[in-house]
Amino acid sequence: MAEKKNTSIACTVNNCSYHAQTENYCTLSKIQVGTHESDPTKVECTDCQSFKYKM
Repeated sequence: MAEKKNTSIACTVNNCSYHAQTENYCTLSKIQVGTHESDPTKVECTDCQSFKYKM
């Protein structure tokens, strides 16, 4: 059974397990956003830490 899309979280990462597949949304109720930098100053410095690779 497919999970319902969360229209509050847009997502274009099709290879994530939580992507809604038929539309560009996430199916999680919330996501965790983090960084891999000590002092993030650009969008490229942030990460969706809720990402799970879809095999």
